[in-house]
Amino acid sequence: MDGFAPEHQERVFDMFERLHGPDKYTGTGIGLAICRRIMDNNGGFNQAHGVPGEGAVFELFFRYE
Repeated sequence: MDGFAPEHQERVFDMFERLHGPDKYTGTGIGLAICRRIMDNNGGFNQAHGVPGEGAVFELFFRYE
């Protein structure tokens, strides 16, 4: 697990944004952007917290009525 620096906690949700190159991890950089859009459209929100060299945590907060 690589994690990421705190200054990138919002950047990871940008469309096609990748913090690591394709040689390290596969993917297009749209997965977290789709999660953000779904949560925004349904009144929830998400957060990301990373520590370089240790890993990352992604939290989803759903609105309940």
